[in-house]
Amino acid sequence: MFRLEKRIQTNQDTDFLRLIACICMMIDHAGKMLFPQYPVMRMIGRLAFPLFAYGIAVGAFFTRDPLRYLSRIAITALISQPLYALALDHQNAAMYAVSFASHPIKAAYTFYISSWQTPSILLSLFMGLCLLLCLREKQYSLALFVYILCECMSSHLDYGIGGIRQMLLFYLFLKHPLPGFFILTGYTLLWSMRGRTFGLRIYSLPAVMLCFLPMKRRMRLPRWFSYAFYPVHLAILLAVLLYLGRL
Repeated sequence: MFRLEKRIQTNQDTDFLRLIACICMMIDHAGKMLFPQYPVMRMIGRLAFPLFAYGIAVGAFFTRDPLRYLSRIAITALISQPLYALALDHQNAAMYAVSFASHPIKAAYTFYISSWQTPSILLSLFMGLCLLLCLREKQYSLALFVYILCECMSSHLDYGIGGIRQMLLFYLFLKHPLPGFFILTGYTLLWSMRGRTFGLRIYSLPAVMLCFLPMKRRMRLPRWFSYAFYPVHLAILLAVLLYLGRL
């Protein structure tokens, strides 16, 4: 296995950051689904994406099996999509165009396919990883194609093209923490602006800064942890909604 300390100069405690990201994501989703009266939970949730984006950048840098890495994210996305659509209220009329009572199999198929009108964050992470792996392999023409594709898909990607650019910047500055710190901080500030004010994304700034701290806690999580966490936490929150009679 590569030694992180000899290859990158940014935060090396990626498993710890992954754990923080998962916890913040669950707080965010619980806030939206169960406690909308507490906006602070959504603010905490803004910390999650930069940590996941940074994890994708580090993963693209070190992975020895790009196809397996891509397939893990793709499989998680395929499994999680209907849970995501239900849990976070990204439903649409097409999902219920076929009656489950009359045609259960066709209805389930229609429900699943139509749920992709609003994809989960995993599609953004997958596309970002594709871009970074093309750059790593010096396939610059293919990288440009993927980036343009992301631009075209921006309205269908969670965090849009801005999230793809953040992953790209993290990747480019893995060996250059000081300029990376200032560039990513500046980029996040600009990305957060809504006219003359800042949107919720401004609360992601501490997470961006955390990615550049020289941490070496050596925490280790099972490889499957974050992949399983995504669908499982959505299923748990859906079960709570069902129990409360709010689904």
